[in-house]
Amino acid sequence: MNLTTVQPARHPRPTTKASALAYLIFDRPDLAKAEQFLNDFGLRTVSRDSERLFLRGTGAAPFCYVARKAAKARFVGFGLRVNSRADLEALSRVPGASDVESSKWPGGGYRVGLVDPSGFRVDAIFGQAPASALPHRPPLPLNSVDAAVRINGTQRPPVGAPDVIRLGHVVLELADFQQTCAWYTQHFGFIPSDVQVLPDGSPAVTFMRLDLGTTPADHHSLALAQGFAPLYSHSAYEVVDADAVGMGQRVLREQGWTHAWGIGRHILGSQVFDYWQDPWGDKHEHYCDGDLFTEDAPLGVHAVSREAMSQWGPTMPRSFTKPRFTPASVAALIRNLRHSPDVTVEKLKTLAKLFA
Repeated sequence: MNLTTVQPARHPRPTTKASALAYLIFDRPDLAKAEQFLNDFGLRTVSRDSERLFLRGTGAAPFCYVARKAAKARFVGFGLRVNSRADLEALSRVPGASDVESSKWPGGGYRVGLVDPSGFRVDAIFGQAPASALPHRPPLPLNSVDAAVRINGTQRPPVGAPDVIRLGHVVLELADFQQTCAWYTQHFGFIPSDVQVLPDGSPAVTFMRLDLGTTPADHHSLALAQGFAPLYSHSAYEVVDADAVGMGQRVLREQGWTHAWGIGRHILGSQVFDYWQDPWGDKHEHYCDGDLFTEDAPLGVHAVSREAMSQWGPTMPRSFTKPRFTPASVAALIRNLRHSPDVTVEKLKTLAKLFA
């Protein structure tokens, strides 16, 4: 591979180092329908009124998902937890950022509102009060050829929506890939874990983890993919084990929701995964058994292909990455071909050949 393009890289002195992916924000025309899918998926309702729906996992985060009442369905942005009030003050000096303000959402605390170079909303959060963790079943003990750990016992996981423990990651498509990726490494200290590159060496997907020092962090909390416009790709939610992933597939299928891809195991990140579409076609992933990296794990560089997306399970279907062409997205395509340094006809042809 000819690595002629500048790859995503750590920033030597980031403004802050985010400590967690806190929540996602969506606009939805029907909050009741959104709640039905998300409850079947395994998220628990915290509160709902005519304007907002808040949901959580079983972990200590007071919420991890916000759906706002709106005429049109769209992904708005996400929240990142930072470590101090001083971090918020520093981020408030980033061009276009808000002042430090009190949060009226569950858990309270303080936040600074920012907008990344691709137009996604990013809330920096500090001082949120944790919620009481909710019970979930323990992982099932597995007998293997080398170790029998379950004698005179059976495996009977309960039938029902799997308990989502926490929000794990979000994946976004971008036109201005280099500028947006640099913004996250500069202001929130994200570390690129792995990069998938096109034949010319330009990045196609970057998986980025939080910099938690010697504390292990998820292989990626944020992934950025080269596209022709800023779009939501999917979000992922951790469950306790592979049986919970499988139970999620059973329950969601029985409830009539649309399956997107799975079950399989990813190559980069190693998660056992299963993807489902919500009522507006946005993909939500159950996963377990993801990789954990500390700050000193080096960047990996890999060729991108459809086959490189999973170790086993069905090959990623073409429908998984098929773009939704609307008047707005066509206008964005034309605009970004003219103005974005990262979007070219040849690059889009290559991506289409690989994934369309």
